[in-house]
Amino acid sequence: MPATLPDGDPVPADGALPLSALDGLGTRPFAFYVHVPFCVTRCGYCDFNTYTAAELGPGASRGTYAETAVEEVRLARRVLGDAALPVETVFVGGGTPTLLPPGDLGRVLEAIDAEFGLAPGAEITTEANPESVDERYLGLLREAGFTRVSYGMQSAREHVLAVLDRTHTPGRVPQVVDWTRRAGFDHINLDLIYGTPGETDDDWRASLEAALAAGPDHVSAYALIVEDGTRLAARVRRGELAPPDDDAMADRYLLADELLSAHGLHWYEISNWAASPEAACRHNLLYWTGADWWGVGPGAHSHVGGTRWWNVKHPAAYAARLAEKVTPAHAREVLDEEDRRIERIMLELRLAEGCPAGLLDGAAVRRAIADGLVEPGPYERGRAVLTRRGRLLADAVVRDLT
Repeated sequence: MPATLPDGDPVPADGALPLSALDGLGTRPFAFYVHVPFCVTRCGYCDFNTYTAAELGPGASRGTYAETAVEEVRLARRVLGDAALPVETVFVGGGTPTLLPPGDLGRVLEAIDAEFGLAPGAEITTEANPESVDERYLGLLREAGFTRVSYGMQSAREHVLAVLDRTHTPGRVPQVVDWTRRAGFDHINLDLIYGTPGETDDDWRASLEAALAAGPDHVSAYALIVEDGTRLAARVRRGELAPPDDDAMADRYLLADELLSAHGLHWYEISNWAASPEAACRHNLLYWTGADWWGVGPGAHSHVGGTRWWNVKHPAAYAARLAEKVTPAHAREVLDEEDRRIERIMLELRLAEGCPAGLLDGAAVRRAIADGLVEPGPYERGRAVLTRRGRLLADAVVRDLT
């Protein structure tokens, strides 16, 4: 089951934000994240806040979820007041959002547009599992206003998918990508995972080649993390599966960067490659560059003006609070200037354009350059940009530079 929520400061019943958060509201980009906490089965590696039918219990259901989410959108408008906040991106994640009918996803999008207004050309993304959509569903999703779909492909090898408890077959991915193009979507992402126990270098190469052959304009590739409390962690602990090997995962990252770049998809964030600037995930770029966003749904996190808060986890508790006209927020924290500086470095240093050199200790950056972790040319022009080797060691580099 998902990990417990972090502690924090209490949140007023009406969700009111501190004045410091509202200062400058509307001068920063604004987005919505919508969490849909339902799955047919729980994948063995997953610790996301998501629930199967057997886990859900009374007090919440897929059938009523859209209207509950709409109530939080209306709450967001009350909390944020009359400030003009055109929504630049909406990202619907999960869970498996496409377990809901496309009309339900469309109703949440309509509520966001009615309360805040979608900016011209807004990017509207939903995640999907390859087996959770068909050609008709995708057509209705496009009619509802969605512009981008992100599929959880993970691997092209059946034995790797089996270890991850994924239920789709490798051949399903090219089929749904083709349907998605036919439905009128210009932007399609495929998510891949590397480092699964039992995966070989050849398996990983085959997965990359299969993803590229399907023709997406964006690929995300993430190293497997064995999260405490998951079935995968239990199997590793019992010795049934070997833990991921750091050296093997570094080699697989390098192979991903090599193959994806050779096929015209270039990295713009450590784990993300896009065919063009237009294909990059604008929603995630807002996260990485300090924008404001409101997270709708159980367990969803939000950030406005240096204040971060997170909702209660269980869908029943979430629905009950909104029915009572009180905030579903569990707790919050207000970041001080030093927290925000460190967070900015952590996030922006992951980007191909790097972060402003002035945020960093000059001596530490020069050591990183000497060690081949930071590019010398951009630093002379005022930006700290990771080398390929620096990307492999990004967490350690950030610690050294902050």
